[in-house]
Amino acid sequence: MGTEPDPRFTLANERTFLAWLRTALGLMVAAAAVKAFGADGAQWAAVVLAVLAVGVAVEAFPRWSRNERALRLQLPLPSTPVALVAAAGVVVAGVTVAVVVLI
Repeated sequence: MGTEPDPRFTLANERTFLAWLRTALGLMVAAAAVKAFGADGAQWAAVVLAVLAVGVAVEAFPRWSRNERALRLQLPLPSTPVALVAAAGVVVAGVTVAVVVLI
């Protein structure tokens, strides 16, 4: 639908999609590390990181699709709250790990 956008924009959108997937994988690895090496109280941090990983991975394709459609229709790119939620979750997990380690 719409017109074919400049290939640079399509490829940039694809790189962003892959970056979201890399972020999800990184969050999964962080969750596994916190679970494996964290203290007992850090289990909540592992859960938060794992849930964030799933959320980021689930949102990656729909985000790519919405952006691709906007590019083809020459509309503004849509925003998403996922980045803010992911950042807040990482902060919560980090604070939880720091508090548990210091106690």
